[in-house]
Amino acid sequence: MKDLHLPPKVTATSDPASALADATFVVHAVPVQYSRSFLSLVSPHLKSGTPVLSASKGIEVTSLGFMNDILKEALGDRRSYAFLSGPSFAREIMEEQVTSVVIASEDRQLAEDLADVFGSDVFRVYTSQDVVGVEVGGSVKNVIALAAGMCEGLGLGTNAMSGLVTRGCAEMRRLGLYLGAEPSTMAGLSGVGDTFGTCFGPLSRNRNVGIRIGKGEKLEDIKRDMNEVAEGVETAGALVELIKMRNKGYRLDLKYPIIFGVKDILDGDLDAREGLEGLMRMKLRMESYEATH
Repeated sequence: MKDLHLPPKVTATSDPASALADATFVVHAVPVQYSRSFLSLVSPHLKSGTPVLSASKGIEVTSLGFMNDILKEALGDRRSYAFLSGPSFAREIMEEQVTSVVIASEDRQLAEDLADVFGSDVFRVYTSQDVVGVEVGGSVKNVIALAAGMCEGLGLGTNAMSGLVTRGCAEMRRLGLYLGAEPSTMAGLSGVGDTFGTCFGPLSRNRNVGIRIGKGEKLEDIKRDMNEVAEGVETAGALVELIKMRNKGYRLDLKYPIIFGVKDILDGDLDAREGLEGLMRMKLRMESYEATH
């Protein structure tokens, strides 16, 4: 986004000491896989009790932890944390296009205070206390977007993409409810809302990676060309491991076929067309969104 500029009152610095010295609260927006090492570098400069707002989405591959886990382990649990999520492409925000997001925190007052700070005529902020739901939605949607992109890259049409994204949302809801999320969160901005934006938006990195895979490109070549992180590439495998660890059910790949399928495609164990066509050959059943385990 070299054509866009920071507002006059905002300055950039690589010095954590000066950046954090008088901070009322801190915004963390580092990709999940690099967050722990980054936080270890800046933590000595962060005052005790300073709240942290995270805009990072995904699951850490090494620990299978969400950002709430990583932040508490890296910065301690004696401060409040909040999590921003929803359909919010950075370029559109910088261009002051209308955007709606949700900020979730176990500390309700912090969420409301942050909503007041960030809210404007073009940036609408809702609040929630469902941290689990917001984090699950922000992680799973990237994997669904990879699948949607593959569908587009294969030229399977809008009907196929819409059906796949809808079933992906069912997997998101199933996992979210099992981990303790509220159903309304999974149907809100951080769940279905962010999923729609990431799956169908032309600015979506995960969707674009999926398109290239669907057209036959190798993941290694795609990653070499990219100068930005597509969180879903790392999150897919971590999600599968998390589901296996937290669930004791039989044939979990039948309950999460899209998540498991994307992981296999990224690993090179399954062709994109074979994976998507395999979804169509699954046993017919009632359309159910309940989290049955």
